[in-house]
Amino acid sequence: MLVNYPNGTKTKQTYILHGNRGMSLENDINETNEYYLVHNMAVIYKKPTPITVVKVDFKSRIDAVIKEAYYKTPSTTDYNGVYQGKYIDFEAKETRNKSFFPLANIHKHQIEHIKKIIEHGGIGFLIVRFTHYNLTYFLDGSKLISFIENNDRKSIPISYFQEYGKLLETKYAPRLDYLKILDKIIKEGDDF
Repeated sequence: MLVNYPNGTKTKQTYILHGNRGMSLENDINETNEYYLVHNMAVIYKKPTPITVVKVDFKSRIDAVIKEAYYKTPSTTDYNGVYQGKYIDFEAKETRNKSFFPLANIHKHQIEHIKKIIEHGGIGFLIVRFTHYNLTYFLDGSKLISFIENNDRKSIPISYFQEYGKLLETKYAPRLDYLKILDKIIKEGDDF
């Protein structure tokens, strides 16, 4: 499949291979969000990626295959919704790196988006899984932005997640109960 970006850049299938990074974390979050929805705890969904389809192979109505497409606009973050009257918006990422999370894994416009969410009274955050250790951290958006604004590093060390983030325990149901952390943020504010 050929993907055309708004700036005219074209990529081939290598892009699609990268599209499956983070699927394990994404599946865990999707299961968690489904649990929250079924139990009427929160309404949080994965945002669709806005694309314009250019070429499609129609072998049959149910076997249509997209052959060429391009992004309409850069996507913001992965998930958004509402919990206890608060707007929730977050990005989910995985890294194979053992000691740090590369900031190249999160785009500048996504960081700006999280910053705007916080400025307007919403809750923006990052969920990062260090796959080597199978550890998943919740990092409040204000801590993410503070790190970026006060460091010249191109990565966030795992020690920063350990100190300023919250470890999300993987369980049966819900898989990653991040609402417990949101409860503390809503109740206690920035000092959770």
